[in-house]
Amino acid sequence: MMRLITGIIFLLSLGLFFSVNISPEYFPYVGLLTLLIPPLIVVNAVLFLSLLLAKRKLALLPLIAVIIGWKFIGITFQIRPQQENPQGLSVLSYNLHLLSYTRNGEDPNIVRQNIIKWLKENPSDIKCFQEFYQDFTTPSRNAIKQLANDNGYEYSYQTIEGIPSKRSYGMAIFSRYPIINEGRVFETRRNNGVIFADIKVNKDTIRIYNAHLESMNIPSEGLNNIEGIKENYRETLSKLKNGQVIRATQLGVLMEHMENSPYINLLMGDFNDVPYSYTYFSLRKIMRNAFEDAGKGFGFTYNKVLFFLRIDNIFYDSDLQIEHFKTHREVDYSDHYPISATFSWPNKLSKEIQLED
Repeated sequence: MMRLITGIIFLLSLGLFFSVNISPEYFPYVGLLTLLIPPLIVVNAVLFLSLLLAKRKLALLPLIAVIIGWKFIGITFQIRPQQENPQGLSVLSYNLHLLSYTRNGEDPNIVRQNIIKWLKENPSDIKCFQEFYQDFTTPSRNAIKQLANDNGYEYSYQTIEGIPSKRSYGMAIFSRYPIINEGRVFETRRNNGVIFADIKVNKDTIRIYNAHLESMNIPSEGLNNIEGIKENYRETLSKLKNGQVIRATQLGVLMEHMENSPYINLLMGDFNDVPYSYTYFSLRKIMRNAFEDAGKGFGFTYNKVLFFLRIDNIFYDSDLQIEHFKTHREVDYSDHYPISATFSWPNKLSKEIQLED
């Protein structure tokens, strides 16, 4: 009986470990199954220790599973000291929830003032915002003026919905360095999309991508408590599945755009996908992940009942060298926590060298 159970767990583990390479376009529910990877690694570890203590040769199977799945441990949790006062290009990514995230009867105006104050004080050279709300009609709500014009930042703001000259929401990139080119990779009719800006940093140019991939579109009231999730589980599963499929399509467009970039790429934003997903592993094949290389702890970025989700990320080309990464869990002004990183590069960025030759 133990052989049968161990064998089933082993085969199931291998199947799930491989499933991160399968596009949800072909198997829509694959992204939901991969959520079982962390508990399966724990099960294999416990099974290995139990069989080892029992001196069973069968312990070899869960050991192999743990070894193969070891990469998922590094994706989930990191232990390393944080570098103090890192030097280099600092970046920040933050889903702002339209600058209107309130809980427990909070005054929305006070919340907005708090978040604007924190963003103005944050020293990052480049700031990428998803769900950015802009109001040109009211000085106290003119976020671009407060965060960019009054603080010496150039900016790229792409409207997704609303009247651009009045009130709208979209995506924004703010930079202390000159923006020499900007554009949109794609957009949807809701609040998702990807924009980019080519930024001149001293003698180098780097392309910054600000991404907000397809949301799960689950009503916020359905995620406020466990009971709400239980009551809406069928609708929730359907939306999770549809989101997986749409993100896979968006990812293809984004990766093709990055492949044709004339500069080194730095990609950040809200990916609405966990680290055990096709989206994450597809990007991981061509770029490095800031949390994996310089993060600490679990790095959870979601600020709701499903607190154990890390769906905001910073990916970077290997020509860059990461010096520091942080998840700002002390900043509780949105349904996401902001993330930041600092990068350096010892040599001139390689893609530009190729262009100049």
